[in-house]
Amino acid sequence: MSYTEVPGARVPIRMWADPATVEDVAMQQLRNVSTLPWIKGLAVMPDVHFGKGATVGSVIAMQGAVCPAAVGVDIGCGMSAVKTSLTANDLPGDLSRLRSKIEEAIPVGFSMHDDPVDPRRLHGLPTAGWDDFWGRFDGVAEAVKFRQGRALKQMGTLGQGNHFVELCIDSSGSVWLMLHSGSRNIGKELAEYHIGVARKLSHNQGLVDRDLAVFIADTPQMAAYRHDLFWAQEYARHNREIMMALFKDVIRKEFKKAKPMFEQTISCHHNYVSEERYEGVDLLVTRKGAIRAGGGEYGIIPGSMGTGSYIVRGLGNEASFNSASHGAGRRMSRNQAKKRFSERDLADQTQGVECRKDRGVVDEIPAAYKPIEQVMEQQRDLVEVVAKLKQVVCVKG
Repeated sequence: MSYTEVPGARVPIRMWADPATVEDVAMQQLRNVSTLPWIKGLAVMPDVHFGKGATVGSVIAMQGAVCPAAVGVDIGCGMSAVKTSLTANDLPGDLSRLRSKIEEAIPVGFSMHDDPVDPRRLHGLPTAGWDDFWGRFDGVAEAVKFRQGRALKQMGTLGQGNHFVELCIDSSGSVWLMLHSGSRNIGKELAEYHIGVARKLSHNQGLVDRDLAVFIADTPQMAAYRHDLFWAQEYARHNREIMMALFKDVIRKEFKKAKPMFEQTISCHHNYVSEERYEGVDLLVTRKGAIRAGGGEYGIIPGSMGTGSYIVRGLGNEASFNSASHGAGRRMSRNQAKKRFSERDLADQTQGVECRKDRGVVDEIPAAYKPIEQVMEQQRDLVEVVAKLKQVVCVKG
């Protein structure tokens, strides 16, 4: 489908979702965002749903300003995927051992590594700029600096919620490795700190929603936020790189005879800020639950833990600010899912997937998400499908 423009807004709100299916509270958030004096345009993805301040699944282009809540608190959250030389025929009938080995290598939930991971000891992981990256931690907000020890040990860990590590098979039988995670607790704390700073600034006192507080260009507060924001985005990228390297090591050990090889990794943020130029104007583009989909650029759009995911190539649609959805998007809250579904429902909906099927992950049940096929259909003018993947192993936090 092509987009629908929401009437009555101060700036264009272009929707790749059916407006009739979007929650009233999410629609109100979109209208609230459109009232900000710095905004130049808003693109709404088919997986849009209610979020803090700004909806998840929205792309907000602003001139000379940025809204931290339009980035999301898990700064730099995103996806990585890599195709392997393994095929479905190489996999054992029982995948429980493989899941256990992945969970041993990559801490999940609140767990972290006993000692910081040294990337120089990981096979094939580029380490250029590693020392410079950690050196820049000295410049982050004083309120968060004491977290460095924890941030070091959480590097290369999954977290919880909708984060996952998966082994998938595409329609041709090739095996893929895929994971979803972000900047862990350090990114969240930096985001919350700066949202608190922004709320107190005088130019934000008359906003329709105090969660939409912004930083303005050429101010010390903006400079401090940009430093911490871009550092956290880099942390998230390194976090995924280390987890993928650990994942590959597990695969090498478990499939020694097959001597697995790995193609180039596809990686994309979906909670981040980017400096981009449209119609001759320099803009700060925030993607909260959205990926960049410039012409020819590869991306990853995951479904829920029982359905499947897509590797895509961007079509460079500037009406969407070169963007696409970041996944299926929730259609009910975690609490609603826990009340409505049982462990039996979870087991039924994740049949054929080696994964947790206990009460602790019922809120991630496939039925709590929008159908991924519908989401993909609604953005045919934003991306083209390169490969469809189906998970056979899924590790949750």
